Amino acid sequence: MSTPAAARTPKYLADLMENGGKPLRAGFLGLFRDDPKHWVPQTGFWIFTLLLILAHQGTALTYGFPAMATAVGLWLYFKSPARYIGFVWWQWFLGPEVRRLADFAKGGFTATSLIQVAPVVVTMICALTVVRHYRVLAERRGLPFLLIFLGLAYAYLIGVMSNGPMAATYDLAAWLYPVLIGFHIMVHARDYPKYRQAILDTFIWGMLFMGGYGLVQFFLMPAWDAMWMIGSQMASQGDPVRLGVRVFSTMNSSGPFALAMMAALTFTMAGTQSVRWVAGGVGFISFGLCMVRSTWGGWVIAMVLQLIKASNKVRVRILVGAVVLAGLSVPLLTFGPIADKMATRLQSITNLSDDNSYAARNEFYASFAKTAFTDVSGEGFGATGSSTKLSTSNGDLGKYGSFDSGVMNVPFVLGWPGSLMYLAGLGLLLTRAFRASFSLRDDKYAQASLSVAFAIVGMLVFTNTFTSIGGMILYMGLCSVLAARHHQQLGRRRAQALFEHSLPEKAIR
Repeated sequence: MSTPAAARTPKYLADLMENGGKPLRAGFLGLFRDDPKHWVPQTGFWIFTLLLILAHQGTALTYGFPAMATAVGLWLYFKSPARYIGFVWWQWFLGPEVRRLADFAKGGFTATSLIQVAPVVVTMICALTVVRHYRVLAERRGLPFLLIFLGLAYAYLIGVMSNGPMAATYDLAAWLYPVLIGFHIMVHARDYPKYRQAILDTFIWGMLFMGGYGLVQFFLMPAWDAMWMIGSQMASQGDPVRLGVRVFSTMNSSGPFALAMMAALTFTMAGTQSVRWVAGGVGFISFGLCMVRSTWGGWVIAMVLQLIKASNKVRVRILVGAVVLAGLSVPLLTFGPIADKMATRLQSITNLSDDNSYAARNEFYASFAKTAFTDVSGEGFGATGSSTKLSTSNGDLGKYGSFDSGVMNVPFVLGWPGSLMYLAGLGLLLTRAFRASFSLRDDKYAQASLSVAFAIVGMLVFTNTFTSIGGMILYMGLCSVLAARHHQQLGRRRAQALFEHSLPEKAIR
């Protein structure tokens, strides 16, 4: 019996991908690139944004940016779902800087801007995936998400009653869209190679751009960034002068920037992009200059896990890559003001007795732990963080506006019922991803994704990494591993089917 014509098509062979996205036969990697026309809307969007910036049209940019971003996001969601994920990340990477440039063009800082909602709106588009694939929630692979959604729904209802609908809805979005991103990736497991390529492209090129701009920010301090620091009263980010800032590059603050750089540096070892080492070099220096010690530790955890989980061949590549990265970065890290900043921050790690932030965190844990863990019903969404501004009459942060512990944030906000459902769902995802990773030892991206996800969980003691940028990295990582495993299984089944169809009829009998 001859092989069916359908089985000889490039699309059919592309579906036979397995073992980390390597084709059964060489030469088909180009099949996983999107059609060039899928880049046209994105390119047009960023060119138009740049033209408005150069023309100092701050007001037009304020209104036009979120509208255009939403339109392009919707187009990509339906036409190229994998590239849509990349576009989402670019919104988070560059949106804050566009907002600062718009304010600068208008001549002054504005406390709120429509531009800041663009990343959230574009990310929330993938809620359509839950609507379109709601049946998955009734399957075994969808059970973790069902539990997580139920936990979030509980906290939202409590938050609406306790803190008001505006504050609760704002906080819900920060908890929800990371989960939606993960669900979107998981249900598109058939296209896993496209998602892997899109995510690696985005993070490597994003690191090159943001890392390079971070150095500009540190050495030159652009006026629009200084205006942002002064207007938003970001004393924790250092001084708004050259050589005095804790680098936050194109993002809102050093915390989210450090998380993005941590993930990008981890993905560097999995990428094949020709610029990855240059990107890694400038990214690593900016990562050091952001002075966020928790993410330094998280990156070390991610790299160690990557080495432990990888195959011997991949392990050698990671070590060689680390040597190359160090060779590119260390010379600049020992240069004048950079060396001084790094030495001071590293000294604080070994001398915790004089560390004010460490002492404050210890005091917070000691005084608030009982309250957090004995609040059975929970305070609901809108009780902590920046969302408290929406529940106060003067728009200032509420009582728990500054909340530095994710470990206590979860039970305090979700309560016991919400925490049990949410953590049960997340625990299932962690367990399944960890087990799946053993069959993906040659998939460098899958191993990097698992490593960075566990690093994010390990950082929970310092901040709530289940929300916003941290949560997006966490769920993207876990669900990428699950998608890789599912894709591998599909490839083996189809390879087996192709093999059986190609056998003579007597052999099949």
